[in-house]
Amino acid sequence: MTSHKTKDQLVDVARQLFARHGVENTTMNDIAIASQKGRRTLYTYFKSKEDIYMAVVESELDKLFDQMRTVVERDISPDEKFVELIFTHLRAVKETVYRNGTLRGRFFRDIWKVEKVRKTFDQREIVLFREVLEEGVKNNIFKIDKPELLAVILHYCVKGLEVPYTRGLIGVGMDEKMTRKYVADLVYGALGRNKIEE
Repeated sequence: MTSHKTKDQLVDVARQLFARHGVENTTMNDIAIASQKGRRTLYTYFKSKEDIYMAVVESELDKLFDQMRTVVERDISPDEKFVELIFTHLRAVKETVYRNGTLRGRFFRDIWKVEKVRKTFDQREIVLFREVLEEGVKNNIFKIDKPELLAVILHYCVKGLEVPYTRGLIGVGMDEKMTRKYVADLVYGALGRNKIEE
C-alpha cells in the first residue's frame, strides 16, 4: 500500500471512529487497531489525535471542493451556476456535520481551529466564485466591475450562513423552492441581474 493510501485509510478510520464515539472518546490506539496498522505507523503520519482530527476536517473540505468544481463545470448559465454553488456549499457543510454524528458539537466548539484548516479551501472557493462571475460578465449576464472583489465578499457571505443554516435557523417554514427563489433574488440583485420571471 502506498504512503498516500495508508494516510487516507487512517483518516477515514479516524473519521468513522470520531463520528461514532466522539473525538474525546477515541484514542490513537483505537485508530491504530481499527485501521489494522500499528501505533508506530499511525504516529509516522500524525503526531497527535488533534492532527488526525484536522486531517479529517481537511478531507471533508476536499470533498466539498470537488462537489463545487462539478457545479462550475456544468453546462448551465452562470446565474444558475452561482445559486447552485451557494446551495451546494451550504448543503454539503450541513450533511458533513450531521453525517459525522458526534463531530457536530465539536465542529461548532472548535470553529476557530477548523478555520485554520480551511484557509486553503476558502481561497480555492473564492477562485471558483470568481470564475463563475467572470463567465457571467463575459456573457453579459452580470453587471459588475470587480469580479475578484465580489467573489471574496460573496464567499464570506456564504460562509457566514453555515452555522445558522446547519442549525436550522434559516428558512424555517419554507420549502427548498421558496428558499432558492429568495436566495436567487438576493444574488441576482447583487450581481446586477434581473430576477428570473416565474
